[in-house]
Amino acid sequence: MSPWRQLALRAYGAATWPQRRALARTFGAERRWPVSVLFYHRVADDRPNDWTIGRRAFRRQINWLSKRFDLVSLAEAQRRLAAGDCPRPTACITFDDGYADNCDYAIPLLLRNRVPFTYFVSTENMIHGLPFSHDEARGEPLRPNTIEELRAMASAGVEIGAHTRSHAHLGRSRDHDWLVEEIAGSKCDLETRLESEVRYFAFPYGTPDTLTSAALSVAREAGFHGACAAYGGYNLPGECDDAFLIQRIHADPEWARFWNWMTIDPRKLSIAAPETPPAANDSPSELSVPPIHGPDVASMVEGGRSD
Repeated sequence: MSPWRQLALRAYGAATWPQRRALARTFGAERRWPVSVLFYHRVADDRPNDWTIGRRAFRRQINWLSKRFDLVSLAEAQRRLAAGDCPRPTACITFDDGYADNCDYAIPLLLRNRVPFTYFVSTENMIHGLPFSHDEARGEPLRPNTIEELRAMASAGVEIGAHTRSHAHLGRSRDHDWLVEEIAGSKCDLETRLESEVRYFAFPYGTPDTLTSAALSVAREAGFHGACAAYGGYNLPGECDDAFLIQRIHADPEWARFWNWMTIDPRKLSIAAPETPPAANDSPSELSVPPIHGPDVASMVEGGRSD
């Protein structure tokens, strides 16, 4: 972010501070604090890109959040949203894609501080050990997590979630079989290898054009408890019965933008879900999930290093 944009955003924050304070008083009195769900991708100091945040910036954000928010699981966030009762500022931490670098610092930091988080992975990259196509396009083939790393996370209490098989843009087709393969297939891949239920799904890219009614229906039918978007927006208590579709905010490494979101930007309160999620089906259809086969994954790399 340019210095001029930083100054403009700080000026906007100062100008809207009285309104933010007034909103905070109202939310507190009504016990209807918005739930802010943040998403990260990769935490590392080397090979920076638009989806990487440095260790120091990540630690600063987590420390700041820990002092000001209830940091809760997605399940607890859904409970508060569905009940319409959220008495304190509330936030959730999530990760998308599944980068091995997160095992070096971010995950040990969160576990050490007992911060709950959900870790979404694209399963073909994990199974075959393939870099993500968006990294290869930049000439930076970063290593994805292995199944051994995910098993270690799960055994430590981390919620592992699905992020399709191939990091697919789910808005490009409404073909039911293809959606089942990508959405339900990724759930099956993880549950088979982790031997535990995978409850949450995150849409790759997570923009409004990916959140089609067809894709949301398949996510429901697959048995997910919730599905996450990624285009920015707050989750407001009492606005839905089950909070299946969860809006998320990019955890921007630029502090001014991060602070602007997390102190409730009044202009962004109006951002709403692009489509009403399909209602839960009492008798969901059986989904036939084709398996994908890959070589045995390598042994887990050593993790847990910190500054």
